[in-house]
Amino acid sequence: MSTRRIPASPFKALQNIRKRRSRSAPPTLRKPLIEQHFRVEHNPQGRKEVLPGAINHGDDWARDTHDFFNLIVLIPIVALNVMNWNWEILMNLNKKQTVADAWTGDWFDFFFWTTLMYFVADLVWILTIPNSVKSPNVIIQHHLVTMLYILVPFYKPSVRWCMGACMSVEINTWFLIARRVFNKQGFPPWIIDLSFVSIRIKLISICFYVTWISIRCILYPLMMSYIFNRWLKESERVGTYVNLEVVPVVLHAIFCVLNLKWTVDLTMSKVRYFQRRRRNGGAAAEKYSTGL
Repeated sequence: MSTRRIPASPFKALQNIRKRRSRSAPPTLRKPLIEQHFRVEHNPQGRKEVLPGAINHGDDWARDTHDFFNLIVLIPIVALNVMNWNWEILMNLNKKQTVADAWTGDWFDFFFWTTLMYFVADLVWILTIPNSVKSPNVIIQHHLVTMLYILVPFYKPSVRWCMGACMSVEINTWFLIARRVFNKQGFPPWIIDLSFVSIRIKLISICFYVTWISIRCILYPLMMSYIFNRWLKESERVGTYVNLEVVPVVLHAIFCVLNLKWTVDLTMSKVRYFQRRRRNGGAAAEKYSTGL
């Protein structure tokens, strides 16, 4: 008696294909964000600990070209952002003034289109050469959400100052990339050394941490409060919570959550590292030198 072979489920075959893809994907494309810019060690408990100094980056044409592209293009974006503010008012706000009063918007059109072209160009670059960054999927999603987000101030002039405030995060992005480009050897930034290289690394590291805390940890949550209150007022005016003002609430919340996650990952990893160093009586300090 012949036995008929039951055909395999197409869903099972699809699962097998996905498993093979995930296993065959290059490890660098699945590397967590914190491990892209900091030296990370996995301890025996399976936890990650951030070690002193930056990552030792070897030569990588795809990554280096993309880094220099960002270092160059982000400068005019930051400059155009600066040109849209009245800095005399911004630095001397009184009780009757808000940050929005310092926004002039004189260069908004140039600022908006330059920013949009940058994200489009960078998106095409990553889609074409995905190995130019460590986590292409994350950055692609980030760029798509950002391009959607900046359409809000484009169509609503009253909140264009919000784009200027939020896009100040590109200052931190610039120092994040510069930290890698100008310190490929991974030198710890806080070793006492007055050479030009050491001073440059120290300055970049200081600016990186200052802008990370002031923009990602302070400014963005404050902006979330303002955007959320705008949504509540609009909801009260139209009589429903489902209105256009909910769009910036959702998009800005995504960026706040990402900033929070990256900050917690970095902070907790460093806390665990220093706890281990204290338990080992300074052995870790001798092994990895000093610094952050």
